Amino acid sequence: MSIDLDYHLVLSRQGGHEVEGILVEEFTRHDDFTTAGLHSAGWTPDAGWSSSAALSRGLRTDPDVLARVVPTARADVASAYRSLGGGHLPSEAVLRTYFRDHQPFATAPPLRLGPAQPPEGFHERRVYRVLFAKDLRADQLAALRAVWRTTDGSTAGSAAGGHHERGGDQFAWDMRRVGHTLAWGLDVTVLMRTGATETVRSTLTDLTNLLRQHGLIALTTERFS
Repeated sequence: MSIDLDYHLVLSRQGGHEVEGILVEEFTRHDDFTTAGLHSAGWTPDAGWSSSAALSRGLRTDPDVLARVVPTARADVASAYRSLGGGHLPSEAVLRTYFRDHQPFATAPPLRLGPAQPPEGFHERRVYRVLFAKDLRADQLAALRAVWRTTDGSTAGSAAGGHHERGGDQFAWDMRRVGHTLAWGLDVTVLMRTGATETVRSTLTDLTNLLRQHGLIALTTERFS
């Protein structure tokens, strides 16, 4: 699966659900899939395509801006783009040509939490945290629990979680409130049988996309071990 762009609708400053523009983002990654930075571009009927670095920063620091930005599927953004007079939404290759102000993220070595060695039979143990903004309604959280088949025996403190095996690698995840309830954190523990990392990339991508479909906005991906 390719890593697609993240699409958002930007609502009017006057409130309500009127759409005034769109925002397109793409994270850049280090080799271990942690966040290196962010590309973005925005579009409005009046200004056309332009840098959206300020808007991307705002939705991560300003609650008022965050409230106006809604994560949306490409098909729905394409419909809004057309209805606002933009015509056919450009391909992702073309959209990437509008990325002009790359925002680097501060990075640090993994904190190395947990056991120093993986269990016998595994090559490496990794722990990731994907941070998300916005909130989940009770029905959205219930839907996630159903998709992941979360049971009452999940890790203490988690709101929802799950596990699977892919290519011999084992994955387990828990989602919880973090930062004094200011954000959601998806903690993903990976036990790798080989040095191959494709299963890590695809699992992190799939989990992130699923949470976007339930209304959350991805902020960054960190690594704890």
